[in-house]
Amino acid sequence: MSIRPFRDIKRKKTKIISVGNLKIGGTNPISVQSMTNTLTKDVKSTVKQINQIMDAGADLVRVSCPDEESTSALKKIIQSVNIPVVADIHFHYKRAIEAAKNGADCLRINPGNIGDKKKIKEVIRAAKDNNCSMRVGVNAGSLEKDILEKFKEPCPEALVESAIRNIKILEDEDFLNLKVSVKSSDVFLSIAAYRQLSNNINYPLHIGITEAGTFLPGTIKSSIGFGALLLDGIGDTIRVSLSDDPVEEVKVGNEILKSLNLRHRGVKIISCPSCARQGFQVIETVKILEEKLSHIKTPITLSIIGCVVNGPGEAALTDIGITGGGKGNNMLYLSGLQTEKVLTNNIIDKVIEEVQKKVSEIEKK
Repeated sequence: MSIRPFRDIKRKKTKIISVGNLKIGGTNPISVQSMTNTLTKDVKSTVKQINQIMDAGADLVRVSCPDEESTSALKKIIQSVNIPVVADIHFHYKRAIEAAKNGADCLRINPGNIGDKKKIKEVIRAAKDNNCSMRVGVNAGSLEKDILEKFKEPCPEALVESAIRNIKILEDEDFLNLKVSVKSSDVFLSIAAYRQLSNNINYPLHIGITEAGTFLPGTIKSSIGFGALLLDGIGDTIRVSLSDDPVEEVKVGNEILKSLNLRHRGVKIISCPSCARQGFQVIETVKILEEKLSHIKTPITLSIIGCVVNGPGEAALTDIGITGGGKGNNMLYLSGLQTEKVLTNNIIDKVIEEVQKKVSEIEKK
């Protein structure tokens, strides 16, 4: 069961591109990505972190390639993981060529800071020869000097002009397998830039609020920025940029999409903040269930409500529900119907059991 969204989001239908075996744009699901923070040349640590990021629900991952050791390590890394890998390149055109040759599925670059046209052509040729896509990544903190002089400061018009200029560099060489981003650490600047850019191009957009900060403020800033854009139908792939474990970025990204009914992966828990009416310890119960059910990828809705004020109503709209009752007698709901009473000490085990049953039922269909 699921709650019918009050508003259906109509996504802008952008051009479809390929990043490895992943399709981005058009009506394809909005993809979630993150970036490793290990030294890329440390193959073992990087592979381990990529697998953790993938297990958390990422669809692709970016790795930094600041030197030749890093691009050389890409070959072993890519052979050891099952997720498309984006090579993050700045300034050094040879790093981009090496990354493409060593199997990168995408190059994140600013064509304008790679060098002269001859160097850019070499990068494009390497990308074409190795079936490698590109992301034109514009950041408010690293705009071209002449654009900054023209606009005096980072502004939506400046970011969009930079993006369109860099897109044209690729288009002039008949390279069209690309996506674009115009990021800023300022929420309002980012939203305005993406809206302008969306009106001017049809390439898929990678959205994000860059350098959003630590977990709590970064999550809030990203949620506001992403929510505004996604509700407008803008965005084909996302990355939450947190000063935290990349796994947390993926979790937040997926939760943002789930909250907008744009992605259905794993257990979606609806829970109350708890109060004096609660029949069991809601907060602790939800924390334990989140951890124990985090490995599940099948979409399931679960309500954990401490009392009967809102409990039955929420349970009627979820696959599985628990509503707190008096004297430790809590009610279990399955597909919105009262099923049996559950003692407080048995809630966690019973919910896990029912979730597993539901997963098996769904997978058999």
